[in-house]
Amino acid sequence: MRFIPVSGLKDASHRLFGGYAELLRMPHTARFAIGSVIACMPFPMVGMTITISVQHYYGNYTLAGALSAVQAIALAIMSPVLGKLVDKFGQRQVSIPTIIVWVVAATALVSCITARVPSWILFVLVPFMSAIPPWGAMSRSRWTHLLRGDRVRTDRALSLSGVFDEAMWVIGNPLASTLAVISGVLAFSVTGMCVIVGALMFLTELSTEPPSQTVLARKAGISRKEYRQREALKAAQIRGREEAAEKKAGILKSGQSIWGPGLIAMCVTWFGLGAFQSAASISIISFATEQNMKQYTGFIFACFSFSSMIGAIFYGAKNWTIPLWKRFYFCLIVVNLGIASFMFAHNIWTIMVIYLIIGVCQAPTWINGNQLMLHLVPPTRFTEGMAWTSAMNSIGGSAGSAIAGVFIDRMGSHGGFLVVTALALSSLALSFLGFRQIKQSTETPMLTQVEV
Repeated sequence: MRFIPVSGLKDASHRLFGGYAELLRMPHTARFAIGSVIACMPFPMVGMTITISVQHYYGNYTLAGALSAVQAIALAIMSPVLGKLVDKFGQRQVSIPTIIVWVVAATALVSCITARVPSWILFVLVPFMSAIPPWGAMSRSRWTHLLRGDRVRTDRALSLSGVFDEAMWVIGNPLASTLAVISGVLAFSVTGMCVIVGALMFLTELSTEPPSQTVLARKAGISRKEYRQREALKAAQIRGREEAAEKKAGILKSGQSIWGPGLIAMCVTWFGLGAFQSAASISIISFATEQNMKQYTGFIFACFSFSSMIGAIFYGAKNWTIPLWKRFYFCLIVVNLGIASFMFAHNIWTIMVIYLIIGVCQAPTWINGNQLMLHLVPPTRFTEGMAWTSAMNSIGGSAGSAIAGVFIDRMGSHGGFLVVTALALSSLALSFLGFRQIKQSTETPMLTQVEV
């Protein structure tokens, strides 16, 4: 009898992780999945490194927030462009020159910050830090290409990507805060090494790379423009079988544009998420600094990411029967209201507890968003669609950090948390403006598919 609990534990473990293990046992998938996570290290590390380093050398949260805003705006502009270029020309063709630009820009920026050069030079250099290949979108594009037509395994693969993303934040946040306090040069050096190692793992795995529009058009003996027109027409014909639902959802029709009410609603929601979460980040750093606990900020953020990773693991392991739109809005409400409560915290440990509680809904919110994208855009435009939502998240992040930085310099961390609460509540309200479109876009269980 004493072996029954062990057997039960093994059985539960198999049910929980078996689906993920099956995906990673597929030939060549583990390499690109892990490589993309390592290459994504600039996302958790660069923003925090810039904020801590600029505050240390210049003593100004407004400048730190403004630089983060400029970098986020540049990232928002570049992400859709890079996503579109990847879909057109291929992942390797776009990623390699982009990485070179980022490495040069990172070297120049950290040198200027430590030398305390005039701030206008920093504003010139920061936009080039947006030269980051869309690793997450490219990895998800590989999964959807490999698993096309298999909705259950595709959803699980997107959940696995969410787990890996959260693992990246769990490691990146405390690592960035620790290294940046020691030396900005050290923090940027470690980030650069991660980019190069991850890129080598990802880009040298050729067998899983989805064909670009250029390759598909060449095989068909037509131009890229003609191919895109034909793809849009086929998508409309396939989805035409669900004509009634199609009219309600307003998803992509015979035109070439991927824009519809559902995608617009997603972009508005992602803008709000970026705004209040970036404002929360810089406010927490200020709050911890006031309490002489700045070195623990990375740990606080890591708790949020760890909780989110646990949420992603359990969320992706279950085959959900609850409609996608209900899951999306439930998780969104938990995250928004939880972060809005930061203004009532008396110490950073209270914030840590709140992060641990609401974090389990953070990754599922993004996973649900990724799954919604499969209902809104065709597969060969998936990277572009993902890039647009990422861009709106970055624009929101730029607005949030810039506004919070001004209020922190005037009112301290309390002013920053007031901004966080206002943004979180208004973001939640705005997300419901797209409620009807998001609900209707998921009424049909079939994912958008194109046969070439």
